Amino acid sequence: MSGLGGLNKSPNGVVVGLVQLQLPVVVTRADLAAQTERICAMVGKARRNLSGMDLVVFPEYSLHGLSMDTNSEIMCALDGPEVAAFKAACVEHRIWGCFSIMEFNPHGNPYNSGLVIDDAGEIKLYYRKLHPWVPVEPWEPGNLGVPVCTGPNGAKLALIICHDGMFPEMAREAAYKGAEIILRTAGYTAPIRHAWRITNMSNAFCNLAQTASVCMSGSDGSFDSMGEAMFCNFDGTVMTEGGGRVDEIVSAELRPDQVREARAGWGVENNIYQLYHRGYVAVKGGAQDCPYTYMTDMAAGRYQLPWNDTVQVTDGTSCGFDAPTRGYKGPER
Repeated sequence: MSGLGGLNKSPNGVVVGLVQLQLPVVVTRADLAAQTERICAMVGKARRNLSGMDLVVFPEYSLHGLSMDTNSEIMCALDGPEVAAFKAACVEHRIWGCFSIMEFNPHGNPYNSGLVIDDAGEIKLYYRKLHPWVPVEPWEPGNLGVPVCTGPNGAKLALIICHDGMFPEMAREAAYKGAEIILRTAGYTAPIRHAWRITNMSNAFCNLAQTASVCMSGSDGSFDSMGEAMFCNFDGTVMTEGGGRVDEIVSAELRPDQVREARAGWGVENNIYQLYHRGYVAVKGGAQDCPYTYMTDMAAGRYQLPWNDTVQVTDGTSCGFDAPTRGYKGPER
């Protein structure tokens, strides 16, 4: 199904390469510049590795490492030199790229952001991580929603980042907005391996989508990222997966045309459609209501777990961060 990792490309296929990039240590502006050059060199490797590759995907933290350093001196901006270098690499090597940056925020903590850049050097998707991995990560919660773009060969792409993928609502939102291929980039370490695998599979199956997911790999002397690149088909099966070998580019051909076919033609287990058309055998069009209390409560601003008062970790103090004092401002307009 994966076309031997994309070696045999079909007219409707999209060949994606997932880079199990070596986990870096980035402390200074010089470190940041050197890591930017390294990522751009890996874009070239991806092109040389597979001439038919359409999109190369780098993990979360590929530019900054796992230090959680919020030092403004090493934060990035969309108009900064790091993003400019990524754009130039995509143009030079005639390939789309997905990149990770920690983005300067003048109003608070930095954003953990992801970009999809096309082969003409244009940003086609810009996303800020909605669900930072609390209590470990200090990043500002994202405020741009879950964007979807049209990618290579007309495929609809979405990007979710690491912990985002543990929330079924994230992949569902991406699919609801049309995504056929859901990218997931991460810096996860070995304790998350099982959860990583099953959520990538379930995110695919529950939404009749294909998922392409990759973590950083190797050690920075403190942390050990796991690699574990994997592609899942829309029936939830694993198409191709990597291990922990650093800088390996794991590739597969994805078929968004087959996703479209399944979404249109499946009766049994067409779950994303049937969510809002439940029981359509019994009632015309199915029940089109919202029977889920958590959805209505969240929309009304009254989301409250039965065990809410017993939750013990509600800020980042256990990981050395000061308790925040300001509230969330909501989406940008």
